[in-house]
Amino acid sequence: MGEKVADLSKIKDSEIMRMREFGKLGTGIVFTIGIVCSIFHLFVLLIRPIDPWYFRCIHILFTGVLCFLLLPGWRGAKMDRVHPIDYLFICMIIVPVAYVFIEFDTWIYRVGVTPTTLDAVISLIFIIAILEMTRRTTGIALTIIATCFILYGYFGKYMPGLLYHKGYSWARIFTYLFSLDGILGLPIMVSAAYVYIFVLFGAFLRGSGVGNYFIEFSNAVIGWARGGPAKVAIISSSLFGTVSGSSAANVVGTGSFTIPMMKRTGYKPHFAGAVEAVASTGGQIMPPVMGAGAFLMAEILGIPYVKVLTAAILPAVIYYVAVYFMVDFEAAKTGLVGLRKDQLPNLKQTLKRIYMFSPLAVLIYYIAIALSSIIKAGTMAIAACIVISAIHAENRMGPKKIIKALAEGAKGAVEIAGTCAAAGIVIGVIAQTGVGLKFATILLTYAKDMLPLALFLSMVVAIILGMGMPTTAAYAICAAVITIGLQDLGALPLAAHLFVFYFACISAITPPVALAAYAAAAIANAPPQQSGLHCHEARDGRFHRSLHVYF
Repeated sequence: MGEKVADLSKIKDSEIMRMREFGKLGTGIVFTIGIVCSIFHLFVLLIRPIDPWYFRCIHILFTGVLCFLLLPGWRGAKMDRVHPIDYLFICMIIVPVAYVFIEFDTWIYRVGVTPTTLDAVISLIFIIAILEMTRRTTGIALTIIATCFILYGYFGKYMPGLLYHKGYSWARIFTYLFSLDGILGLPIMVSAAYVYIFVLFGAFLRGSGVGNYFIEFSNAVIGWARGGPAKVAIISSSLFGTVSGSSAANVVGTGSFTIPMMKRTGYKPHFAGAVEAVASTGGQIMPPVMGAGAFLMAEILGIPYVKVLTAAILPAVIYYVAVYFMVDFEAAKTGLVGLRKDQLPNLKQTLKRIYMFSPLAVLIYYIAIALSSIIKAGTMAIAACIVISAIHAENRMGPKKIIKALAEGAKGAVEIAGTCAAAGIVIGVIAQTGVGLKFATILLTYAKDMLPLALFLSMVVAIILGMGMPTTAAYAICAAVITIGLQDLGALPLAAHLFVFYFACISAITPPVALAAYAAAAIANAPPQQSGLHCHEARDGRFHRSLHVYF
């Protein structure tokens, strides 16, 4: 009998983020909000576009309400009911959005230029709610950074040297941030359009059984090899991670199966957690999706996404080859063998179901060959999941499963929305004060016009900024303050962005704050810091260093 494959369709978002579990009525309300949210996004993206102000505001409205309903604000908070403070924060999201809709015709001319006192108060309320949403979804690090940038917008007039700017009133800062140049800017546009489609795609992959097949396929192909379970983790994490958009989510999605399997075959808990964390992190540089940051990169550079995808193929392959061989070396050193034959899925039967890769094939076709929009490619891939699921009765996605996937997709978008909203605050302050160009000047000054030194300094900044922050936020900040300097020293724009994007990804497994390693350590019952330190051991070697050379 083959090793039982984890059912990814049964992995809840509450296992990825610590979400509340309600009774029948509460669950029904959240479920309904999620369904309406997904239908709204699909309607706007596929049928009838609306004004960006309305679309982005409603995106934050839906995800913000879900955030404060589902995510507790502090340890010890009740997990089966919503606290009155949560309702207050929900109102702090709803009221500003309603105000913008009511005042829209005049608001768009006042914002950031000649705001009224009421404009400033409403904007401040919204910003506070966004900061709290960020804290609940991504932790305190990004919240502190966003707050520091807001303070810099006002107190920068007292700063010395290159950090000085003329300063702005609180009213102008607050209203500018509550605009298409701030919170509602490019990152939240990427979240509302591209990322949402692929979060839905991930939900449909799980619901259709395709996600389970990724693990089954990996087991059948490589599970027998020396250190097989760890190699299964590498392959399955690369397949699932490319559409999950989050290292920690990928760890939970595949690690809940692969980590126990590695431990059963002799891997130490901390090394099993490290392997899964490294493999899951690499999913964000693995085409064809690469997580939210790659879509943001394409928008910033103004190039087709397929160019980003193409440029990332070689580094992603080198990354996973390096991880594969380091796992193999560890297995050889400790004498670990693969799974027994009776633990493996039947290879012949597994390959007969190779059509389960069709959704990914459809996605690649529409992105790389048909050169369709990202939205169309994601939508067609979702449709392919529904079609493929019909082949087997146990996976068939009828109306009930489709509705569930729509609801789960909305909940899965909450973390990305909080991240992108906070990134919008940082980018808004950078744009308003012009400090981005000054950071580039500082980088050039310390680099002494030497590109290798500038790359090293950029790497350090990207890793430090990314500690405790999601990849998308870390990349957005680095893209705003670092890539300009690298380009001035001769780096190609795409190469400069991919460079900082890679190290923003690596920050998820860099101690002392390594989010992906912490998630893996929790599953492995291992010390988080020990797993974090072994993450770098697991990805070291000639192949990994080649990745740096490529960039």
